[in-house]
Amino acid sequence: MDCLGRKTLIQIWWNKERWCIVINIDFSMLPTPSYVVVEELLEDNLKILKDVMDRTGCEILLAQKAYSMYSTYPLIGKYLSGTTASSLFEARLGYEEMGKEVHIFSPAYREDEFAEIMSLCDHIVFNSQGQWLKYKDRVSNYNKKISCGLRINPEYSEIETAIYNPCSANSRFGITISKLKDVDLDGIEGLHFHTMCEQNSDVLKRTLEVVEKRFAPYLYKMKWINFGGGHHITRKYYDLEILIDCINHVKDEYGVQVYLEPGEAIALNAGYLVSSVLDLLENGMELGIMDTSAACHMPDVIEMPYRPNIIGAGNPKEKAYTYRLGGPTCLAGDIIGDYSFTEPLKVGDRLVFCDMAIYTMVKNNTFNGINLPSIYLFTKEGKMEKIKEFSYEDFKSRL
Repeated sequence: MDCLGRKTLIQIWWNKERWCIVINIDFSMLPTPSYVVVEELLEDNLKILKDVMDRTGCEILLAQKAYSMYSTYPLIGKYLSGTTASSLFEARLGYEEMGKEVHIFSPAYREDEFAEIMSLCDHIVFNSQGQWLKYKDRVSNYNKKISCGLRINPEYSEIETAIYNPCSANSRFGITISKLKDVDLDGIEGLHFHTMCEQNSDVLKRTLEVVEKRFAPYLYKMKWINFGGGHHITRKYYDLEILIDCINHVKDEYGVQVYLEPGEAIALNAGYLVSSVLDLLENGMELGIMDTSAACHMPDVIEMPYRPNIIGAGNPKEKAYTYRLGGPTCLAGDIIGDYSFTEPLKVGDRLVFCDMAIYTMVKNNTFNGINLPSIYLFTKEGKMEKIKEFSYEDFKSRL
């Protein structure tokens, strides 16, 4: 099956600018539920990110917390500088499967894991003066060069969803400017901030104005700065020129290497979740029970919250038949959203959810003993390659 070069954009708006890219794939061949990552769409994103690197000299890292499908790491490694991790296991995955730079940040490191973290990582970012002082001598005396940095808290963020705002009052993330003056900076080579979530470059520009106003004297003493993640660089209508200007300005003014570590931007709109209708019923409105669970298979639908696009579906009452779709778990709130369709749904119908490569496979779970979706890669050659299939043993072995 040849789908290359025949892409269509539909269902274009959710929360300002969430797109659904549709590519000609016969999803009916797949068992459900299944995740499908499209290699061509993934590479399209990587080419955009590589262009940013080429035009600025910055380094872009894959934030594995959003996307850890390591069968695609060889492809990602052809374009990006490496990976960033939030834990020992993520660090090991990036080290073993991509083999390029490995950076790590954690609010606090476990003492029994730190030796292995040092063996894997090139950059280690510390969250507090206490953590830095605890591990400073161990890093300084280690048998390889490790660049150490501190996470700063600019006390400024435009994130509207509280659960994702690292600069909210009483945040546990980063060192504020009032505390930084007391920190021993001997051995610190970089500063790291992460204040964004699914945002455009105008937000980065305003954030940098605050960072520079508060931390400029420290930036002049550093070798690098990490702008963190949350940059929706591969989103339609993202302003690349503002991003490039921001990177070049900071590089030129402070003489530092700039790092970015987006997660979503790497696999944005590059994946799907194929689901089947298990049952249809009515209770004040038409209801559909899917074999896909928001709680188990796409937790951000509940946490963010948001309503994912479905190929061919519309907003409630936009088309002739409206349904509320929910999962098969016992959780009353396991609701995916309300959708309308041109024709009535039937038991057995396949529905395809868009933008399901990011924050799905990394966050899914087996609550209620619900099985995990299979994972497929649709290759550039037009082949559907099964990466992983799950079973009862995967559920049982966790317990």
